[in-house]
Amino acid sequence: MTHVQRFDHIGITVADLDTATAFFVKLGLEVEGTGSVQGEFAELVCGIPGTHCEIVMLKSPDGARFELARFVTPDHVPGSPHAMANELGLRNVSFEVGDLQAAVDELAADGYGLVGGMGDYEGTVRMAYVRGPEGIVVSLFEYFS
Repeated sequence: MTHVQRFDHIGITVADLDTATAFFVKLGLEVEGTGSVQGEFAELVCGIPGTHCEIVMLKSPDGARFELARFVTPDHVPGSPHAMANELGLRNVSFEVGDLQAAVDELAADGYGLVGGMGDYEGTVRMAYVRGPEGIVVSLFEYFS
C-alpha cells in the first residue's frame, strides 16, 4: 500500500523569521501566505504545551512549497548552526538556479558564505553549499547547457 499521495512542503524552524524569509525571497521564492497557529491543535500535533508559531509559507517558481516557522512560545531550542553534511538530521535544502556564480556572489554580499567550494559533477552540474541564516545549509546548483 502506498501512503504518500503527493509532496506538500518542507518546514524549517527559525528564530528570526524576517531574516530567513528575506533570504529565501532573494533567492527567488515567493511568499504564498503568512499566519499563526496556536491552541489545542498546535499543542497536540507538536507535542509541546503552549505552542504558538508564526508561519511564512513560500513557493518556488515550479510550485514547490517551503514553510518557515518561528516559535513565539515556548522559546526555540538552539540547533547546531555550524552543522556539516555528515551531521544527522535535515541535511540541506536544494534549489536549481540559472547562474550559480551570480547567486553565490549576491548572497556573499549579504554575508552568507560557502560551506566549502563550488564543484562540477561529471560535466553535467555545478553545485555549492551556502550557509544561510541560522546555519541553514542551502544547496544551489545549475545544469550545464
